[in-house]
Amino acid sequence: MRHLVAVAVFPMVLAACSQENAPSEAISKAADKVVEQVQAPPPKLAKGPYAPRDECGDVKGAAEFRAALARAVSTRDTDALIALAAKDVELDFGGGSGTAELRKRLADPTYDLWDELATLVTLGCAKSEVGGITLPWYFAQDFGELDVLNSIIVMGEDVPLRETADASGKVIAPISWDAVTLVGSFKPDAAFHQVKTSDGKVGFIEADKLRPIAGYRLLASSRDGKWSFTTLIAGD
Repeated sequence: MRHLVAVAVFPMVLAACSQENAPSEAISKAADKVVEQVQAPPPKLAKGPYAPRDECGDVKGAAEFRAALARAVSTRDTDALIALAAKDVELDFGGGSGTAELRKRLADPTYDLWDELATLVTLGCAKSEVGGITLPWYFAQDFGELDVLNSIIVMGEDVPLRETADASGKVIAPISWDAVTLVGSFKPDAAFHQVKTSDGKVGFIEADKLRPIAGYRLLASSRDGKWSFTTLIAGD
């Protein structure tokens, strides 16, 4: 399943840097800021059942791995990202795997992997019982009987569910970091998608506030003392 929206959360600062700062200095500053955010104490939790949580602070080596990941993503550094991937990293359910294939996909705009990764690093971290981690946090949670292949996370607090597919439509209810079900077929270029909430309300939400539950996720763990991500995959 393709990602409904790619949210670039670590924009490069080259366009904003002054003439005195070389591009390499601007990139370094941007990366340092990302690392500081990863290593800082967790911010106040947003409201909503699937708002990003960070459970990985006490997983040995995870903070350093996530900081390196954030740095590689913020600077779009292919070599740095490849260095963080397992040699046999799983990339799809059709047999696509390995760092050579990952390198190809990072360069292929149809996969949009850099923006997918930029979103992932902002969506919290869940730890596994065997010491690994999962990004985003919500993917490791129990969704009960919900059909995750046809369901979407509303990303944000008090996102309006509207009666019509336009920004001026009457608000039915605000939705905060919750799972909703897609109504009808997905239209890639639509500005709004029709959805149904867990309590039966049907309406429209802006596409850029939605992300499939089964969208891209990253699984990482330590092998022989070295952290790497073993899975970067979408679908189910």
